[in-house]
Amino acid sequence: MEPTRIVPFFNYPDVFGRHEDEYVRIFTDIGRRGAFIQQQELADFEAELARYTGARHALGVANGTDALVIVLRAAGIGAGDEVIVCSHTMAATAAAVAHVGARPVPVEVGPDRLIDPESVAAALTTRTRAVMPTDLNGRTADMDRLLELTSGHGLLLVEDAAQALGSRFRGTHAGLFGVGGTISFYPAKTLGCFGDGGAIITDDDAVYEQAVLMRDHGRTVSGDVALWGYNSRLDNLQAAILLAKFGRYDADVARRREVAARYQDGLGDVAQLGLPPAPSDGEHFDIFQNYEIEADRRDDLRAALADRGVGTIIQWGGIPVHRYSVASFEGTLPATDRFFERCLMLPMNTSINDDDVEHVIASVREFYGDDTP
Repeated sequence: MEPTRIVPFFNYPDVFGRHEDEYVRIFTDIGRRGAFIQQQELADFEAELARYTGARHALGVANGTDALVIVLRAAGIGAGDEVIVCSHTMAATAAAVAHVGARPVPVEVGPDRLIDPESVAAALTTRTRAVMPTDLNGRTADMDRLLELTSGHGLLLVEDAAQALGSRFRGTHAGLFGVGGTISFYPAKTLGCFGDGGAIITDDDAVYEQAVLMRDHGRTVSGDVALWGYNSRLDNLQAAILLAKFGRYDADVARRREVAARYQDGLGDVAQLGLPPAPSDGEHFDIFQNYEIEADRRDDLRAALADRGVGTIIQWGGIPVHRYSVASFEGTLPATDRFFERCLMLPMNTSINDDDVEHVIASVREFYGDDTP
């Protein structure tokens, strides 16, 4: 039997279709002017990103992975160094560490689904140079404890804030707690372009100056090449699209928080589930890039939701960083392994309507034997 309602995990065509006329005008304007690389729209977007986050500097780059590599290099991370990362993160986080010649050291996920500070403390060695937490699913990590660890041991803190634009901890935006933070504008992100894109935000003048060189082949304004850099410019068309979408960003975040509140109200009493913290204006302001739950009988639940037309995702394909063969990790991370047996992401985006959310809630409750709204 065909499901009565289809709720895709992410509706890519809708992202374009809702504002198609505006995006076509942008494309036409950029094309007619031939303004494709490092033009005014990029400068304007960088200025708006810096204003929004409160950063001294914002720099658009080609993608979130390049942003990580560039900021690590700009901060002086290199061969022989170890950088501690959470095992619950995308491969790009650890790969960026490896790309600068350092060794990624994965540690446990904590009860908040973010890096566990006590696992960080246990992983410190004489080779540790930096800690790079991932501000995952739109929530900033516990920066008080992480900054206590890094400052106490003379370490750098670099943030992978790819999923956390607008997330705040005690009023400070994700990405601004250490020497630099990175953001991704992949199409499914809270602020997404129509391809790949990324950015670096930083209050460190020296890191910014190095990053500016690195994103454009190491070239100075005089034409000299001061260092071996990359071809990693955020193209002007994507910057123009992001600039237009930025005007709706606060409303988009508010809608995500509204959906999260509905999930909390509808599923908070289901004993078989572990939900993320509900939206709050306390020390954590979450933007809900994703809505990741823990669930008993996770795989059976996922199959039942698919039968009801509800799309779900198991983040990172269900494989944490320490389980990748390339990681050559010899220890054990039992809390992370247990988490990955239970984690599941429900639909969370601005395309779903209230009826869609109620359908997801009813479907989950029906699976666990309670279809009461």
